[in-house]
Amino acid sequence: MSDLIDDPIPGQNMPEYTVSEISGEVKKTLESQFGRIRVKGEVGRVFTARSGHLYYDVKDDRNVLACTTWKGQVSGLSVVPEEGLEVVVTGRLTAFGAQSKYNMNVDEVAVAGQGALMALLEKRKKLLAAEGLFDASRKQKLPFLPQIIGVVTSPSGAVIKDILHRLRDRFPRKVLIWPVAVQGANCAPEVARAIDGFNQLTPGGALPRPDLIIVARGGGSVEDLWGFNEEIVARATAASQIPLISAVGHETDTTLIDFVSDMRAPTPTAAAELAVPVRLELLAWADSMGARLSRAATQAVTQRRQRLGDLARALPRADSLLDSPRQRLDQATDRLPNALIRGVQTRRLHLSETSAPLRPATLARRLTSETNALARTSRRLTPALTRLISARRERFENRADRLSPDRLQADLKRKSAELDRLTHRFATAGRTQVDRLKAQIAGQDRLLASLGYEATLERGFAVVRAEGDVVTTKAAASKATALEIQFRDGRLTVGGKPARKSAPAKDAPDQGSLF
Repeated sequence: MSDLIDDPIPGQNMPEYTVSEISGEVKKTLESQFGRIRVKGEVGRVFTARSGHLYYDVKDDRNVLACTTWKGQVSGLSVVPEEGLEVVVTGRLTAFGAQSKYNMNVDEVAVAGQGALMALLEKRKKLLAAEGLFDASRKQKLPFLPQIIGVVTSPSGAVIKDILHRLRDRFPRKVLIWPVAVQGANCAPEVARAIDGFNQLTPGGALPRPDLIIVARGGGSVEDLWGFNEEIVARATAASQIPLISAVGHETDTTLIDFVSDMRAPTPTAAAELAVPVRLELLAWADSMGARLSRAATQAVTQRRQRLGDLARALPRADSLLDSPRQRLDQATDRLPNALIRGVQTRRLHLSETSAPLRPATLARRLTSETNALARTSRRLTPALTRLISARRERFENRADRLSPDRLQADLKRKSAELDRLTHRFATAGRTQVDRLKAQIAGQDRLLASLGYEATLERGFAVVRAEGDVVTTKAAASKATALEIQFRDGRLTVGGKPARKSAPAKDAPDQGSLF
């Protein structure tokens, strides 16, 4: 048994590795053996992590190679891997010991052949067309004469020179150039940022916002123009609020931005021609429109002058129009004095009629009537109060007879006292009202005496009346048939006009007339 334990176990002289050591040796062997390699295959599953790293598979009909592009390497890819795309990836093989897997770190992706590029382009076109980005209804109308034109292109190429030269020949405008890479890996993101940047500018600011954008590039191969086929460029073009003209490549070249833009130009020079009209042609058109306007205005004035002359001949002369108003004015002037006299007379008559009730005789009659009315009211008031008191006393007595004396004795006494108070108040109110009316009558009598003519008779004057009316003139008295003279102590009636005198008798004494 001891001999068996002491015997050496075969293989004990081989070196031992830890798991990390063997993983590191495998990684070194892979990286040193293969170095930088290129692998062709079809892109399978594609996954972008939250950290920004890109994970995808490159496969053929039998095997799969896991590929990784770190976040810092993604921006340098000329083509972003998409599922189903045949590509050629370039990078280094490495191993990931934590999962006992090997993979390839890819820093460059190229499409394997032009056919694959066209297939990818068709796929993107179908996707964007399904979203409605190619619809004609969403395309904006180009401004007729933009004040500022933004150009997205390379500042060192011949494209910008052609555009500026063409704009200067047709209609000089202010141009803002946003320099970008027009091919390679940086083309698509820079063009998208340029379009969005122009849209972010403030109108009228220090760097004014353009009224029109031109995205331009010269001709080239499909690979050179591929940056304008990227989805990021197409979506930035569709989101632009500024009208955009695409001028990428030559007339036969077609990129994805051409379908999304508001207008496609076959060349950059044609884009400049679409952007602005010809200044000389515009001036000539303006001159022709001005001439047409002048001719139309002259013709309109001539026609209206002729029409005015025709209407003027149908109108009467100005002098004849004034004849009738002038005659009416003369007639009104002649009637004015008589109308004023009649108006004064009418108002005088109205004043006399209004003041008639204010004469002393009328006032005396009114006072007498009111005195009689007050006396009648006074005579009616006392019996009415007496009857009222008697009726209430009788009603209270009847009710007292129907009620029990024991229960209502106190109430009866209170009612009796209240009745006495009311009787006293009614009697007092009646006497007060009668006294007030007598005082008013006495006052009216005194006023009548002070305003009446009787007081004047006391001083030796007399009132002469004829047929009830006061006579104030000699002429009126001579016309009256009989006169009544009122003195202080009475009235005297005098006969009318004396008969025509006959020749007096010689012996009769001469008797004078009363008047």
